[in-house]
Amino acid sequence: MPKIALIFFIAFELCYYLLIAQTGIVEYFASNIYYIAPLPIGGIIGSILCYKISLSNDKKIKIFLMMQLILTFFYPNYSPITLFILGISVGALAPLLINELKKASTVDLGLALAISYSVGTLLFNYDPAKREFIAIIFTVIVLICSYFLQKIKTNKEIKNFTPYPIFVMVLWIFLDSALFETLSRDLSVSIWRDGFTFEIIVFHIIGVIAALKLNIQRMENELFIMILFALSYLFYFLQEPLALSVIYPFVISYYNVNILRSLVKKPLKKIALYMVFIGWIASGMGLFIALENLTIFVPFIFLIAFIKIINSQKNLLIKEKKCIN
Repeated sequence: MPKIALIFFIAFELCYYLLIAQTGIVEYFASNIYYIAPLPIGGIIGSILCYKISLSNDKKIKIFLMMQLILTFFYPNYSPITLFILGISVGALAPLLINELKKASTVDLGLALAISYSVGTLLFNYDPAKREFIAIIFTVIVLICSYFLQKIKTNKEIKNFTPYPIFVMVLWIFLDSALFETLSRDLSVSIWRDGFTFEIIVFHIIGVIAALKLNIQRMENELFIMILFALSYLFYFLQEPLALSVIYPFVISYYNVNILRSLVKKPLKKIALYMVFIGWIASGMGLFIALENLTIFVPFIFLIAFIKIINSQKNLLIKEKKCIN
């Protein structure tokens, strides 16, 4: 039972973030960046509060989930103040959730993400103005599951996970957010609204499995993810929804597993600080790019990133040769 609770805790809080905080509120307020600004501001403060408050992680999780549940009853008619408070609860829960992943096995993580991506994709087209019951049900499930988490011990597998630099993780989140927010607003090639639900779910799950099973060196993995993002943007610019519904869900799942496994090795304070940049600043930059119709300029970022990765690989090879000699 505790393991099932952990899987559901992870899956449905991620679903809440996707369907309510990321897409529901933004779409309901017609992407008015000035009105929704209190949400990410609250999110940044919440991320800092989650390690500043002198309580056990178990108590902090329950307190912030109760805040989330209370505010969910107001959905979607939020004022700037209630949006700010919701941002605090969501922002605090994100690092706490990642910290709980230290208790998850590879199978647990895979199942949680598979459920999250599947449910999120199936409900993505549901009217954002009518998602209040979804938000309440998801939060209640997560809150109930939180009472079983103390019984689970830390998993020793995390010692073997590959850490990634914060620059790389911010880049991935930015590229994902810019494309996701652009696709969400582009009616000509919206893969979620064009009947590709089955393909999206299948390749989300394949991406999770690939990330958990493939054993690729860090530099090669970074290059692989950048190639997948490049293909995703290429298929978007070429208006190829079928190819996009295969590649893009795969890379979302694949890089997210790598980020989670990298963050889970860190203490809560570092996770929280990383989430300020990864969860709020990088995703906010991506939203800005989409709202200002600047997606066409993203390929220049690819060029810079490719050069940096290739140079890093060359420097690594030079160091290895020197060590051999």
